[in-house]
Amino acid sequence: MTLEHKVRLFKSLSDETRLRILNLLIERECCVCEVMQALDISQTRASRNLSQLYNAGLLILRKEGLWSLYSVDRGKVEPFTADILGVLKEYSKENQILAEDRQNLNKAVRVGPANTCHPDCCKPE
Repeated sequence: MTLEHKVRLFKSLSDETRLRILNLLIERECCVCEVMQALDISQTRASRNLSQLYNAGLLILRKEGLWSLYSVDRGKVEPFTADILGVLKEYSKENQILAEDRQNLNKAVRVGPANTCHPDCCKPE
């Protein structure tokens, strides 16, 4: 892993919203609308932060029908990144906000564009 890649990785982790999103995606694969519901944030904010995590090499994107599904890239993750994800997972067990986010994720519903507050929520790019 190059120094440039590590800098991009740390920059992506330097934001509370992105840490909260990563906490959800360590738990399970999510579409944009599930992230929106779990964190009570706008579609724009969710998408922008997911893109930053994706561009840092932390996430993979999978298309399924109407949905763009994000998950932690467990297949190609480098040991350095795996260590960071492990630390975040351990920390999330102790943090009340992150625990509440995971509880909210359990209530989140994957909805199509016609049934959501934003028409582009889960529309493929």
